[in-house]
Amino acid sequence: MLEKVLISRIMYHVYSKNLMNKNQYGFTPQTSIVDAVMALKDYVQSSIDDGQYVAAISLDVKGAFDAAWWPGILASLRQLRCPGNLYKLCGSYFKDRTAFLTMNKGMTQRHISKGCPQGSASGPGFWNILYKSLLNLEYRQTTKVIAYADDLMVLIKGSNQVEVENYANIETQKITNWGRNNKMSFNDQKSKVMIITKKKPKNRRDIKIFLNNKKIQQADTIKYLGITSDRRFTFNQHTDKITGKSLKIVHALSTSAKINWGLRQAF
Repeated sequence: MLEKVLISRIMYHVYSKNLMNKNQYGFTPQTSIVDAVMALKDYVQSSIDDGQYVAAISLDVKGAFDAAWWPGILASLRQLRCPGNLYKLCGSYFKDRTAFLTMNKGMTQRHISKGCPQGSASGPGFWNILYKSLLNLEYRQTTKVIAYADDLMVLIKGSNQVEVENYANIETQKITNWGRNNKMSFNDQKSKVMIITKKKPKNRRDIKIFLNNKKIQQADTIKYLGITSDRRFTFNQHTDKITGKSLKIVHALSTSAKINWGLRQAF
């Protein structure tokens, strides 16, 4: 009950003063996955219609909610000018927390300094407060960052692939630095990048974008929030996958229905 009251008061403070970043669609009132997907679609579609190249970078946070560093959350609360009584209560909430593990009649405990408790009333709110500082970094005007909870998509546009590559490496360095300052890292093995364009490059080459000093894997398709798109920003593969699943369900139903399935003769 105390957690619910605490996070409700904090979120009322930040939303009433319009302090949260508009590009966070997860755990945000009156927004959904559809809003995040439409924001991505509008940005990419308008860019490629203008003849631009777009680098879509999907970044995966290691540990996600378990990696939320408490001093980082408290620093974000200070930046948001959180009321003093609520800030002190948060400091007490995060102080001297321990995790217990019991196995084979033995028990061990460990002091912890990060992580939004899974299933807690306050976890989603604290995560958005921490992630706000990432979304508020000084990105270029040609960059758009979209988040749904911990799912992060970075979109960078440019007139050619070399320009996009240079801009993208500048932005990923900012994100790497933010992660280092907040004791959080991005998984370079699960992160992917895809170049989206309507143009047909004469000499296609791999794009070299780095995260944590490691090259991000380039892909011909990318999946974000359950929707798969390709390099020409079509959704054929996604449609084929959904169609295949639907056909399996239809066949299963037809097998179960047997003689009652289909149209009956009128005579």
